[in-house]
Amino acid sequence: MIAVDLGRLDYTEALDLQHRLAAARTADLIGDVLLVCEHPPVYTAGRNADLRNVRHASTIPLVHADRGGDVTYHGPGQLVVYPLIRLSGPRRVRSYVEALQDACVTVAARYGITAHAQRSRPGVWVGSDKLAAIGVRVQRGSTSHGLAFNVDPDLTDFDGIVPCGITDGGICSLASLGVSATVPEVRPALVHALAHALERPVRWMSGADLEVTPQAA
Repeated sequence: MIAVDLGRLDYTEALDLQHRLAAARTADLIGDVLLVCEHPPVYTAGRNADLRNVRHASTIPLVHADRGGDVTYHGPGQLVVYPLIRLSGPRRVRSYVEALQDACVTVAARYGITAHAQRSRPGVWVGSDKLAAIGVRVQRGSTSHGLAFNVDPDLTDFDGIVPCGITDGGICSLASLGVSATVPEVRPALVHALAHALERPVRWMSGADLEVTPQAA
């Protein structure tokens, strides 16, 4: 599995890249890939999103996405990872989501934070506040979309939505929990934790090499 750091990338560009790579992965033209990035401020709505969860007009754009889940926010200071991998075995989707959750819990623990998953609602939580959002799509055994881990985003940007439609919980970040960390510092830790949780060895590759690599295993 290869990991590619895309830096700060517009959400629609990342979405287009995911579509192209997911199709290539389904056709076995490439191996498993992790796209790692940040986005400029954007709200995204999943396939079954309730748009009443967009609270008011905002300068932050709203983009519709073909993932599961409701409305969420992406922005600077948030580490986003899109795994484009092939799944196999029983309970493959549930096991995959649990692996994403486990990786986020592991990274939080690295910084002294006790985080947990909840059966009743998606994401990774610290108490009643969400530290990481998870929204995936699995089509013909191949994944797209993924997770967003809050390192030090501007949490007031979440005020324009009801994140994931959940009204009895808030949003937190490593910074709001008293951890001084940056996205570049957290990035390798999260990628390593994902590689371990997904049971796939990982190596880094440049974005320039990604499209021309016939098989990245």
